[in-house]
Amino acid sequence: MTVALVGLMGAGKTAIGKRLAARLGLPFVDADVAIEKAADCTIEDYFTRHGEADFRRKERQVIARLLTEPVHILATGGGAFIDAETRALMRQRALSVWLRADLDLLVARTARRTNRPLLKQGDPREVLARLIERRYPIYAEADLIVDSEDGPLEEMVERVLLAIERHIGRDLTRHAVPADAHHAETMKAKP
Repeated sequence: MTVALVGLMGAGKTAIGKRLAARLGLPFVDADVAIEKAADCTIEDYFTRHGEADFRRKERQVIARLLTEPVHILATGGGAFIDAETRALMRQRALSVWLRADLDLLVARTARRTNRPLLKQGDPREVLARLIERRYPIYAEADLIVDSEDGPLEEMVERVLLAIERHIGRDLTRHAVPADAHHAETMKAKP
């Protein structure tokens, strides 16, 4: 089953997702990249031209399509799981994993990139605090919750992998190719 990583921007969905895919020998798909490809523009441009409501419609369509593709690791945008239709699709077709992070970590990580439309709507810390208040109760509906912490990415990947293995009741890495051997394949699998 596809593993869909959900959570706020800066939680580590893309970084962890790429490494998790490599460990499991699966393709990695970044929903934001797929949306940009489908829309033929950046997410920031899409927000500016069409607004958030239309972006969410496009996001829903793209994720619905991605969830019909062969098993992969899917990193979703921060608002994807908030959409009731998308959440319902993920319940049917994926194992959702919420990467839960605290406010300080999210602020530090999102400060590194300037292409996040929602953070341009005021003080980033205040925006993230409001998003946490609104979205965390919904993210809590994910199949699994793994706390995202600052530290080596491989440790986070191990924590996510362990949570998945406990949930499904079997070892996933016994037949997987080691991460080093799959690095080149993961790079090819990027959309």
